Amino acid sequence: MSYLMSILMGIIQGVAEFLPISSSGHLALFQQFFGMENMEEKYMFFTVLLHFGTLISVCVVYWRDIVDMIREFFLGIAALAGKDNGAPPPPARRMVMLIILATLPLFVMVFLQDAVNTLFSNSIMVSIALLCTGFILYFSDRMARGRKTAKNATVADALIVGCGQALAVIPGLSRSGTTISVGMLRGFDRAFAVRFSFLMSLPAILGANVLEVKNAVEAGFNMAELPMYLVGVLVAAVVGYFAIRLVKSLSDKGKFGMFAYYCWAVGLGSLIAGVVKTIVG
Repeated sequence: MSYLMSILMGIIQGVAEFLPISSSGHLALFQQFFGMENMEEKYMFFTVLLHFGTLISVCVVYWRDIVDMIREFFLGIAALAGKDNGAPPPPARRMVMLIILATLPLFVMVFLQDAVNTLFSNSIMVSIALLCTGFILYFSDRMARGRKTAKNATVADALIVGCGQALAVIPGLSRSGTTISVGMLRGFDRAFAVRFSFLMSLPAILGANVLEVKNAVEAGFNMAELPMYLVGVLVAAVVGYFAIRLVKSLSDKGKFGMFAYYCWAVGLGSLIAGVVKTIVG
């Protein structure tokens, strides 16, 4: 590990985690075509820290929403205990409920984790998933603008967007691209679709990485490299912040298509390379 490598990995993490281009798909293809199969295992602790870096990005961009949601979470508990005046729940409290519901489908994917992990070694399937991501983004630009927000989004809306997030564990399918597009398909306002997608990523990313912390610590790391790790985390957080801002801007303008063309190019190129590699190998 070097500072340059730490910075580069922080940039890649910050960009790929939030731009709708599938960070898992790019990781899988890099591993397959550049002999980096052991990269994530070798730097498992650093990988976990990088994900926490991108969590910081979401918290900084949406700190007001997060503070409101934490407050309303406890007020909601008080309401369940019978201390509420019967008034309709405020949007922040409804947002908490919607995010909890949207997270539920991920628990189903826990039982399919082994099957999903096998896809990382199949470059052809990853390439096809990237091509699908391109089509999802392309058609999301052409959807009618919805009006739903946290005030009127339904339980069904949250569960369906959550199913999109669960499906996006497949390498090559973009989590942000899929959830934002599914949200708009359900009639979400574009700005709300983006906000909901990134806020619902908090429990998903946090939960996944908490489960990995134990394995990462057991795998061990070089204390001398800790300053380099922290530099990478800082870079991932800063780059992730600007990546979220970019996604918000492009989504509002209906310009996800530029990412669609990128996903098609990478997907088609890797598909051809994967077929050739299969035939030659």
